[in-house]
Amino acid sequence: MKIEHKDIAVHNETLWTVHQRKLALLKEDWGGIFIEKAIAKLMAFQIAIPSWALGTGGTRFGRFAISGGEPRTLEEKIEDVGLLHRLNGASGAISLHIPWDIPTDVEQIKKLADQNGLLFDAVNSNTFQDQPNAPLSYKFGSLQHVDKAVRQQAIAHNIEVIKQGEGLGSKALTVWLADGSCFPGQLNFRTAFENTLDSLQQIYSALPSDWTLLVEYKAFEPNFYSTTIGDWGQSMLLANKLGPKAKTLVDLGHHLPNANIEQIVALLLMENKLGGFHFNDSKYGDDDLTAGSIKPYQLFLIFNELVEGMDAKGMNHAKDLAWMIDASHNVKDPLEDLLQSVEAIMLAYAQALMVDRAALLHAQQCNDVVQAQEILQHTFRTDFRTLVAEARIQAGAALNPLQLYRSLGCREQLIGQRGKNITATGL
Repeated sequence: MKIEHKDIAVHNETLWTVHQRKLALLKEDWGGIFIEKAIAKLMAFQIAIPSWALGTGGTRFGRFAISGGEPRTLEEKIEDVGLLHRLNGASGAISLHIPWDIPTDVEQIKKLADQNGLLFDAVNSNTFQDQPNAPLSYKFGSLQHVDKAVRQQAIAHNIEVIKQGEGLGSKALTVWLADGSCFPGQLNFRTAFENTLDSLQQIYSALPSDWTLLVEYKAFEPNFYSTTIGDWGQSMLLANKLGPKAKTLVDLGHHLPNANIEQIVALLLMENKLGGFHFNDSKYGDDDLTAGSIKPYQLFLIFNELVEGMDAKGMNHAKDLAWMIDASHNVKDPLEDLLQSVEAIMLAYAQALMVDRAALLHAQQCNDVVQAQEILQHTFRTDFRTLVAEARIQAGAALNPLQLYRSLGCREQLIGQRGKNITATGL
């Protein structure tokens, strides 16, 4: 389905007076010039939507198609991301997972994406499950496997994913490995790491000159004794050995409990090895919950380090790192969940943009711990949702995307078009 400009205009008009009053108060409290600079950066900031997040998620115990109207094809997934982008003006890219979403007609798919105002973000390979008709199994690993033939199969798949991405205009390959061990003694740690490095080197050599290889890490799951790329240090070690086109990808759920992710981000950025993010939230493990739903202050602190570090290096906030959501919508309408996640990410970014950097640096240099805390918490506790909304309205999107989505009955219309008992392709 498509949302017409008139629908957005009518919606915005009903909220316009209250919005303008809130915006005027923000400008009075924080300075109009400062506000306008932040709005420009928010308008440029885009968060990619993964193709696998457009259907209902699941757990190890089951998957329930609770919403209906889920996308049955890649074309319908692109249309759903286009719907999100029209609502929030900040979801201007889609990230494909191969082989779940292989275009049958590349030119037609590119045309459809362009019609929806979308670019193609990083392409993602899949060696964490056996593929139909594949001659060899990844039960005991893929790029780490003791059998060279299995490693070669996984390498060939990643190179094929690069080729698929080239045709779409993508500029990055994301590699996440489920490789590891379930029990002590199952594998030799050094050999597993060396095999992984050798496999990644062959994939890296197939990268186009203007591409990035994003190396994801995870502390646990599906293997619970060891994972071959278990933390940011191991990912960065591989990226350093591979070369300048290799970077570390941070998934917010891929850490041991209570890890200081903001410090990890700062150090990776300092070493020019931070490649991008998979945004989600968690309470216990890799829960893949809505971004900002559990630990919004942590999300703000991460963005605080990002803004400070990227500004110190003269980096473009919107283009120099890869920004993407990676969540599982087990009990929510997936599109509503994605709207909530994008809103939370944009809000954390807005808060970080509004931190008084000079005052914070002065407090740090004076060891004024109390004042440093006050600066950050004052910014975090200020309601900058109006700032994010103003960026949306200047981009031609809705003041309240979720409200408009519901008032137009978007899910009901999708059910009418696609059917009730529909499960999205992919997962």
